[in-house]
Order: sequence, then structure tokens, then C-alpha cells
Amino acid sequence: MGASVRALRALLLLAGFYLLGLAMLAVLAGVDWAAALWAPSSLAVKLYVVSALLAVPIVRGMFMLRTPKDDAAHGVLVTDAQEPRLWQEVRELAAQVGTRAPDEIRLTADMNASVGEEARFLGLLGGTRRLHLGLPLMSGLSEAQLRAVLAHEMGHYGNADTRLSAITVRGRVQVARTIAHFEERAGGKVAKERARQERRNEKKLAKGKKAKEVDTTGVGLTYRSMAKVYKAYGHFYLRATLAGSRRQELAADLAAARIAGRDATASALREIPALDSAHDFYMNAYATLGVGAGLLPPPGEVFGGIRHLLAARAGELAELRRELPTEPASPYDSHPPIAERVARLEALPDDGRASEPAGPALGLLADPGTALVAVEQASLTPEALRLRRVDWPELVHVSMTAYFAQEAEPLRRATAEVTNGDGSLDALLNALDLGAGWEIADRLPKSDQAGAAKGRAAREFARPVLRRGLARMVAGELIDRGAARWELSWSESASLRMPPGHEDDLPAALDAAVADHPDTAPLRQLLATV
Repeated sequence: MGASVRALRALLLLAGFYLLGLAMLAVLAGVDWAAALWAPSSLAVKLYVVSALLAVPIVRGMFMLRTPKDDAAHGVLVTDAQEPRLWQEVRELAAQVGTRAPDEIRLTADMNASVGEEARFLGLLGGTRRLHLGLPLMSGLSEAQLRAVLAHEMGHYGNADTRLSAITVRGRVQVARTIAHFEERAGGKVAKERARQERRNEKKLAKGKKAKEVDTTGVGLTYRSMAKVYKAYGHFYLRATLAGSRRQELAADLAAARIAGRDATASALREIPALDSAHDFYMNAYATLGVGAGLLPPPGEVFGGIRHLLAARAGELAELRRELPTEPASPYDSHPPIAERVARLEALPDDGRASEPAGPALGLLADPGTALVAVEQASLTPEALRLRRVDWPELVHVSMTAYFAQEAEPLRRATAEVTNGDGSLDALLNALDLGAGWEIADRLPKSDQAGAAKGRAAREFARPVLRRGLARMVAGELIDRGAARWELSWSESASLRMPPGHEDDLPAALDAAVADHPDTAPLRQLLATV
């Protein structure tokens, strides 16, 4: 579908929104006219008021024409002088696509690359073009794969996708705004009615009467009904425009394959879902691990540390590359399934470019470390930037120690309550020897299923919870003595490094301490000998 046809379709869909608004206003006017002719004057007045109230959101949605603009300041702007190799690569790819290169390149903290354009007059005139390039993405791609990604993005420029998106975005925003106006009115009606009924109940209770249950069923029904009409058009609008968006992605894939090579483009697409999963895991399990303890990794490592994870988990990443998503993320996903895109590319004739250079994509940057630090400064909140920076081993040790101490706190409190003591590890071991462990375990937080269990079943629910808490208290004791330390691992979870000769003693000692007939001797011996 050519750019002119796509522009016409987008304009027709946008016009459809305004036609829907005019049709709804005409219906309301028709109801008012009929009421004036045949309805009693009291009913007619009520219908006039309702029509006026319903017309307000329609008119607001139609004539609030301002649409939100992209955040032009997102990321770190890099000039040709700062990153000559990257700019040269982007310009060469744009020339091969046959389009104008972006006016700005901005480095971001995202696992993504995207292009945008500040088009004018609903996309009829082009504007400032921006390429946003995520450093985490560059950390996981080879130079050849990055060229394929960049060629794909330049393909969007060449196909006028970014310019014509202004019309599509306008329609989506207008529909969403109108729905929001109606839902806001409906919510206000419900809140007002709820408050009225609650005041009435308060008066009844003050008089010793029984209060009625608050019931707002049917309140705001007319607003919600109007919202449903616009939601139906919104769903149609999204499906119509997103089908075009998916075709645009496939066209950009072909442009990338033509310029950067079939194999590099297909491999880049295989890499992206794996990198997405790795990035989410890294940010949760590593980059932000120390936030609760007031710590962050060294400068440049918050987003750049993913390189260590990718290098250590090559086997897991290879498995993710094989298991490509075969369905869109949602019916409104603007991209076809990755599996479909890869299959289309791999079905293309061999272009003999399988041996493209495989150097790291970060090599295109003049100084990756400096770039990573700059992106951190631009992306992190002021509160995050004030956190203390420590190296990875120290961050893991301090953070895990703090988390274990926090997780052990409920067991300390329960022990103190049962023993009337200080809740120390020694007090807990004494309580276990005296058979009070299950009484302590009963005071720990439990699931609904565990709370309903009785007898033996209740004990089996409590045993792992008690053991887990005991393990954390023992770990805290050993760490306080300097006998154990948390050890960083990029290939698996952090592990508690025990003193030499005692690496395998702790699990068996914990099992014995929470057995049906508790025996804390192995645990006491372990604590005495380290």
C-alpha cells in the first residue's frame, strides 16, 4: 500500500471519528425535538438537560485538537563530532534506503531502537527526525545485527511511516479522550450517589435504624453507554490502523535484509525477544538489587552491567532464540509475531552475506563507558542518583545480607513473643529443643490454605516457613562473625559462601532442627566451629 493510499485511509478513519460525533449530536437533537413535540413539559426539560450533559464530552473530544508530542529530550543527544562512526553508519544506511537521515541521534536506557518525526499539518509535511538507540540493545547485538536494526528503522523513514503516523495518532488520541470524558462523568455520578447514600445511612445509624447497603447500580448508565459506542469505534480504529502498522514492519524488514543482509536481519530479530527477557531479569535481579539497601552499581553499570549477564548465560539465551513468539503480544500489537517475521526473512534467497563482521555493536561508540554514564545521568531519578555506588561483589553481599535480615524479622518477633526474650538465634534454638518451634511457626505469616490446615497438614505447611526463617537467622549470624559472605554470580543466583570444609553442612543441620523431633546439635556445632 503506497504512502498516498495509507494517508487517505488514515484521514478517512480520522474523519470517521468526527462523523460519529456529529451523528451522536444529531441523535441527541432528534430526541430533544421529539420530546418538544410529544413529551410532557417536565419530561422534556429533563431530556434537554441530559442531552446537554451528554453533548459536552462529545464536543470536547471533537475540538480539543492538541495531541501529545514525543518527549524530544528523551535520552542523550550525541553529535557527529562525539560519535562519528555511529553517525556515518546511520547516514550510509539512510542513503541506501533512499531517505533523509535523522536530524538527531539520542542514546537511551531502553532495550529498543525507534525512530520518530515531528511531522506538521497531520503528516503532510515532514519535520525533525530523531533516532532513539538503546545502549542495552547495543550491548547485546553484533555490529552486523545493529546495522540490520538501523536499516529497519531507516526503512520506516523511507516508507513515510513516521510522517503519516501523525494522522493515526491524532485519531487514537481523540477517541481515547472522548471515552475518558464519558467515563469521568460516569465516575463522578457514581461517587456523588455513593456519598449521598452514605450520608443517608449515617443519619439512620444516628437514629438507631438499620443502614441499607450502598447500591450505585445503574448510576451513570447513559455516560457509560456513550463510552461503549466510542470504545467500539476505537477498537475498529485500532485494528484498522495496526494492520497497516504490521505491514509497515514487514516492509521495513525487507529493506533491512536488502541492505544489511538476510542472515544479519533474521538473527537480529531472533535476538530481540531473548534480549528483552534478559534485560527485564537483569534490571530486577541485578541493577536494582541494592536499592533497598541504598546502593547502586558503579557508574555506567546500571544499564551497562547487562553485558556480564549476557556473557555468562549464553546457553539460556540460545534457547530463547529458538523459542520465538508465534502470536502477537495482544490483538492491538503494532508488530507481527517475531516467528512470522523471521520465517519470512529466512525464506528469502541466500545473499551470500552470512560472514558479515561480528564485532560488538558498542564498538561503534567512541567511548561506551562514557556513553553509559551519560545515559544513567539522564535516565535515573534524582533520588536514584544520590544512592551510594559500590562494586558488584559488595553490592550483592550488602544487599543480600539486608534482605535476609528483613526476611528473618517475623521469626525473630514470633520467637520473642513465645519465649518472652530477645528473639535471638540462641533463644530460637532453645525453643526448638523444648518443642516450642511449632508454636512459634504458628505466629508466622501464612497463606489461607496453610491457615485452614489442621494437625499434620498444618505442620507440613509450617515446616518450610520455619526452616526458611531459621536459615536466614543463621546466615545473619555467620555473616556478622565474618565467617560467611554472599558471592556474586552472573550465571545463577547469588550464593552464601560458607567457611572451607562446611559448605555442605548447613542444609542437613537446618533439616534436623525443624524435624518432628527437633535436634539442634548439628546446627550448634556448626556455629561453634566456624
